[in-house]
Amino acid sequence: MKILDWYILKRYLLTFLMMILLFIPIGITVHLAEKIGKILEKEVPFNEVMLYLLDFTIYFAHLLFPLFLFLSVIWFTSKLANNTEIVAFLSSGVSFSRFLRPYIIGAVIVGIVSIVLGLYLAPKASEGFNDFQYKYLKGRKNTGNQKLLKQINDNDIIYVSSFDVKRSQGFNFTLEHFEDDKMSYKISASSISYIEEDSVYSLRNYEKRYITDTHDVIINERKKDTLFAFDLEDLVPDEYIAETLPYLELRNFIKKEEKRGSSNIGRYKLELYRKWSLPVSVFILTIIAVAVSSIKRRGGMGVNLAFGICTAMIFVFFDKIFGTLASQSDFSPLIAVWFPNFIFGILAIILLYHAKR
Repeated sequence: MKILDWYILKRYLLTFLMMILLFIPIGITVHLAEKIGKILEKEVPFNEVMLYLLDFTIYFAHLLFPLFLFLSVIWFTSKLANNTEIVAFLSSGVSFSRFLRPYIIGAVIVGIVSIVLGLYLAPKASEGFNDFQYKYLKGRKNTGNQKLLKQINDNDIIYVSSFDVKRSQGFNFTLEHFEDDKMSYKISASSISYIEEDSVYSLRNYEKRYITDTHDVIINERKKDTLFAFDLEDLVPDEYIAETLPYLELRNFIKKEEKRGSSNIGRYKLELYRKWSLPVSVFILTIIAVAVSSIKRRGGMGVNLAFGICTAMIFVFFDKIFGTLASQSDFSPLIAVWFPNFIFGILAIILLYHAKR
């Protein structure tokens, strides 16, 4: 690589890093200020709070990765344009495509980091983030959000009022078994825990009620270890299960849920496709940012930043609207995830064409 490439690439990565280091503490401060009352009320241990903030940092950074990059590229490229450095580069015989090369190299590096985050680190962080939310920050008024009612096969329906991911424990568990559209028996327990070393479920205050046409038979035990035809993740609330699974586990989970006829397939596939769409958006937003900010304008950097913020808001708007459609209707998750990239990809080609001219 030549001096020009190193110069731009270094500015690209350092500005992006500084943008993350600038916004993440602000996000942590705002989030902590909102939740500090409940944290103090519940007397949450300090080490759990620090782990929660670390999970929040990874979760927050991955979610806004492309937007941080977009604003940072506009920022430092606008400075290059205002200092007439870009004019000097292009006047020396460097084509605009050649000038764009270090930006693409930088986008490759950031894209790889985004893939690693999305496939491995972000799911783990999301698990810790959501588990802390459900354990400490969901007040009594919001406990209904933790309830899970799911049909796991043609005959069985399970229910838990809440589930602690770290302890692999659910509360107020019931299982209803049906034969020929009639309930044949019902299992209930005050809690259900998964014992990993024995690969069994342990139930407290176990009760099994056999239902017949003439009378019911009830079996009670203080503790019962048994096997069930469902997996541990089936007890996790549907609203965030997909975020907590690494890529391969999420694919297998979706296949299993498709066989069961789950109504949340759109939400799960949305999370699966986003793991690849975010790195692609890094390239698209980088090209848009360079094409817009490489031209010296009368309004200076402020005009470029205003355009960048408006573009970022529109991008997030498209992503949220189509994401909601896919998760709550029959709208295709694949189209929902890739449509914003498609629209902004066309915008990037148009802007790049005019920038070259």
